[in-house]
Amino acid sequence: MTGSRLVDRSPVGTARRWAMLAASTVAQAAAAVMTNGAVFLIPALHDQRGMGIAEAGLVTAAPMVGVMLTLVAWGWFTDRRGERLALLAGLGLATLAGLLAVAASDGALLAAALFLGGAAAASTNAASGRVVVGWFPPRRRGLAVGIRQMAQPVGVGVAALTVPVVAHAEGVRAALWVPTIACAAATVVVALVVLDPPRTAPEAGAAPNPYQRDRYLARIHGVSVLLVVPQFVVWTFALVWLIQERGWEPAAAGSLVASTQLLAALGRIGAGQLSDHVASRMRPLRWVAIAAGLSMALLGLAAGVDAAVAVPLLVVATIITVADNGLAFTAVAERAGPSWSGRALGVQNTAQFLAAALVPPIGGLAVASAGYAGTFALAALFPLVAVALVPVVHERPLG
Repeated sequence: MTGSRLVDRSPVGTARRWAMLAASTVAQAAAAVMTNGAVFLIPALHDQRGMGIAEAGLVTAAPMVGVMLTLVAWGWFTDRRGERLALLAGLGLATLAGLLAVAASDGALLAAALFLGGAAAASTNAASGRVVVGWFPPRRRGLAVGIRQMAQPVGVGVAALTVPVVAHAEGVRAALWVPTIACAAATVVVALVVLDPPRTAPEAGAAPNPYQRDRYLARIHGVSVLLVVPQFVVWTFALVWLIQERGWEPAAAGSLVASTQLLAALGRIGAGQLSDHVASRMRPLRWVAIAAGLSMALLGLAAGVDAAVAVPLLVVATIITVADNGLAFTAVAERAGPSWSGRALGVQNTAQFLAAALVPPIGGLAVASAGYAGTFALAALFPLVAVALVPVVHERPLG
């Protein structure tokens, strides 16, 4: 497809918009089951297939590698060919990759199939978000994207509840049907519900590169990378801190962490609703950055003196540190426009994935040298730096 494409499509009704939001959320949740569900197979791969823990960890990391390597490419495809085709192609290919994983008899083949599954499922990151951004008006878009951003924690939760149970009872092959069926079902839902949003801008070949106009998008990417650090510090070390430092039983600690993740998902919706109310993405993003820095600093202080308030502060910090995600996602899509937002969102997500991958090993070194309290306090510096980087004064009024 070359030149410009103008789509003349009458606006859909409110019910259809919300149905497409639901379908996009289902698509993203199914992709999360595919890309994150494999890690819950580690015990079964060890017990049933004789893999060492290191080998099982390497195999189950393959989907995430596939995601990181293909996000920008899927964004380009979405820019050129549209959201509906990207979702159908990606989810359909992820289903086929899941079937290959079910049939795989050794670790190398399984890793290859899971890599392909992650690479295909990555299509949903940009495409499902663009469906929501494209069909919802600016004053409802923050709320809608906030709802869509719940898909990942929901998908991870579904995988955590099903994959290890099925693997233990029926074996690894049976467990691999969970992400396969999820992606197949999501493909059907997308085919029945999703339409490409109207395009009123020149297609990618003719549209100006938004990165050449100014540094607005680059600054949002930088802010998002900085805010990933406290988010993943909390996600990575909350459970072990509660058990080792606070003396909690593993079951109680796991229950608190799981319930806090649900609250954090709801917090994304609240942040999106706030951005609609104040007609700005950047002002709430700066408020979140300030609150994230303060909450992490207070958590570090409370943990350092072993105060009882440290656990409630952990919950607060977990909720606040994920609230920026939908705001930044929406802002990137809005600023890049329909001809570039796929690639821009691919860059956004790739940068966040890479930063998140670095947090556990570097954070582990920080814990070893500075303790959990010191690590929490150090993580507070990153959102405080982000505050100055948020491009509030360069934000355009919402249409």
